[in-house]
Amino acid sequence: MSAGYAVLDQRSVVAVAGEDRKAFLQGLVSNDVLRVTPDHAAYALFLTPQGKFLHDFTMIESGVESDAALLLDPETDRRADLLRRLKMYRLRSKIMLEDRADRLRVAVAFGEGALGALGLPAEPGSARPFAGGVAFTDPRLPGLGARLFLPADGVAALDAAGLARREVADYDRLRLSLGVPDGTRDLIPEKSIPLESRMDALNAISWDKGCYMGQELTARTKYRALIKKKLFPVTVDGTAPEAGTAVTLDGKEAGEVRSGHDGAALALLRLEDVQRAAETGLTFQAGSAMLTPHEPEWDPTTKG
Repeated sequence: MSAGYAVLDQRSVVAVAGEDRKAFLQGLVSNDVLRVTPDHAAYALFLTPQGKFLHDFTMIESGVESDAALLLDPETDRRADLLRRLKMYRLRSKIMLEDRADRLRVAVAFGEGALGALGLPAEPGSARPFAGGVAFTDPRLPGLGARLFLPADGVAALDAAGLARREVADYDRLRLSLGVPDGTRDLIPEKSIPLESRMDALNAISWDKGCYMGQELTARTKYRALIKKKLFPVTVDGTAPEAGTAVTLDGKEAGEVRSGHDGAALALLRLEDVQRAAETGLTFQAGSAMLTPHEPEWDPTTKG
């Protein structure tokens, strides 16, 4: 696919400002906030104390000195919930929380040559100013292209950079082909475990930053090899099953379908069933469709 861009209305920008902004978020989110600068973005999770998923977002520091803030892009429909939860832990921290959906838009640039058109290297999280906002290589996976936080009038600069306007569905096809989950479309709040969703391989977790919400149980899951299921990209042969459809193998429940589009989807599958299907030739079923799981190239392992 040639280089193009799309505006992600399903993501919005919120800001954490104030002198304690980094120390505040450092104790709450899964990645190392101290490494986030105007030149380097990161991807992170906000978890329950039990280590279950609540929110995911990218983070970048504003490069405008008069507007020192950490910018996050939670799901639009759930940003109020994230802000509410952050306020619960504010206590005496010198921070300010602000919804900036009316000032900044989230866009993605993807396809062959997209990073080059924006002057970005294929290094996760690399960032630079762009059109009054910021552009950065997706910190999860460079194959996803770039993410941008832009003022409304900055979107036109993407056309000037030689990027063609695309539909969000085009970006979704790329995401699904790579096997990358997308917020609550693929993770269930207060239920999903980060390592089941391969978040460690998507650079969402720092293993050496110290304590954060849900850190103890996340680390225990990793070091005790407790993972029995993982998200897999799957090829769908037949009528596309709805999200939440049970997946079976040899008549027994083996997992659940998550998001999907045009013959591709993500499914949470039991690792032992994936191994058994590979050894026996048995086929996964979801509704009337047959599913064929694949190992994502960026995390080629079915081991817990």
